[in-house]
Amino acid sequence: MPKNISWRKLVQRFRALGFDGPYSGGRHLFMVKGTFKLHIPNPHHGDISKHLVAEILRQANIKNSEWEGF
Repeated sequence: MPKNISWRKLVQRFRALGFDGPYSGGRHLFMVKGTFKLHIPNPHHGDISKHLVAEILRQANIKNSEWEGF
């Protein structure tokens, strides 16, 4: 399972995985890879919980081993 992570690190890792953004899109920001749009939490104080990170990775179809490689 992934660890808690700061919003900034989350965005950096998704960029390293080939996502562009984040872009504003209504209530939440999103990042894009090809035609896939991934909604991410808005920036806030404190870390993003490991449970939310795991859910975002599941939606993006990214394996934990691929995520932990950074």
